[in-house]
Amino acid sequence: MSLDTLISRNLFEPSTPAPQAGACALVLMGGGARTAYQAGVLKALATMLAERHSVTTPGAGPPFPFQWLFGTSAGALNAAFLAGKASRGLEALPLLAAFWSELRSSQVYTLDAPQWVRANRLVAGWTLARQVRRHRALLDTLPLVDTLHRAIDLDGLEKALNAGQIDALGVTASSYSTGEHWTFCQTRAGHPVAPWHRPGRRADFQPLTIEHLMASSAIPFLFPAVPLWVNGHKEYFGDGSMRQLSPLSPAIQFGARKLLVIGVGQPQRAGMTGASNDEPTAGTIAGHAMASVFHDTLQADVEQVQRVSQTIARLPRALAAALPYHPVQVVAIQPSFSLDELARKHLGALPLSTRNTLAGLGALDVQRASAGSAAALASYLLFEPDFVHALVALGEGDAWRRKDELLDFFGPSGSPPARVDG
Repeated sequence: MSLDTLISRNLFEPSTPAPQAGACALVLMGGGARTAYQAGVLKALATMLAERHSVTTPGAGPPFPFQWLFGTSAGALNAAFLAGKASRGLEALPLLAAFWSELRSSQVYTLDAPQWVRANRLVAGWTLARQVRRHRALLDTLPLVDTLHRAIDLDGLEKALNAGQIDALGVTASSYSTGEHWTFCQTRAGHPVAPWHRPGRRADFQPLTIEHLMASSAIPFLFPAVPLWVNGHKEYFGDGSMRQLSPLSPAIQFGARKLLVIGVGQPQRAGMTGASNDEPTAGTIAGHAMASVFHDTLQADVEQVQRVSQTIARLPRALAAALPYHPVQVVAIQPSFSLDELARKHLGALPLSTRNTLAGLGALDVQRASAGSAAALASYLLFEPDFVHALVALGEGDAWRRKDELLDFFGPSGSPPARVDG
């Protein structure tokens, strides 16, 4: 969240009604298959809140814990899945983990390649060139379209909005046509927040579709760009993680004062490549490029929230009281273990055609010191049970280690400090 967001939101725009007591926004960052980690965190959170709810409010079903949901890339798919099942209350959270447990790479993408593509880089290059001609990208994502149509309940989203169970769902994508970063929002009727336009960032309010989700999760080069209609004309969009400098901004625009943010950044990537002075392989370069696309700006944005809040606190009391700004509480959770390292243990689970093609290009060389980068590239495409289950388990463990903080955050009087772990 940038300083101009706070100034514009709180000084120059109409104020919005105060959110319900304890209302919380959920912000989910992007990262391909790695975002299964978020399902693990939320599954553990559901268990914590259900246990507490059974003690404090016996006989009543636990409510859905988020008033606003925002997602980017595969995080947008997770947010949309949850929003579509918000009417089921807290039960929606473990259902997301169940969805991931049944997912396979073949339900996300296909790569048509002969088995012998592994033996020759020319053949591998020809295979990918053919894919690009057919699908405008290296992978065919029609299976993902079908998967989302079956998994995302858009009617349920509309019902949850109409019933007031949630206030908004927002998904973020990046325009290849203009370079602007768009957040597309579907809100409850009569919601007082107006679309916004900041330098390089803007929002549009419209009914969300599977096309919006495909656009948000269109990993550059791997997945094809998706056309969307904005301002009466067509623009082409790709992954919302590109150029995402202010991931918390949409939630702040809607007046959220409590944010749970789940990223898929990692603590140990620099140590994965070893001490070799070898020339980088295609896998090293591709892994580095993917890390750049999904460069996690979460920590910087949370720190910006802290700095702005501290600045407001230093103002004279009378001036601070006249401002419509309210402190923002943030709990941000990220993996405690390197996802590259985790992926390296599961490289053999990649679909055979994908594994052979990447190996044929030299982008999956696991015999050299660049194996970590090869794993980094693979980690975005490993929609397979072994890797997914490991990610979900990691997310659950990280959440349980912060049980007291999370329960305090969701409690009626919880006032946790803004912080980032991982």
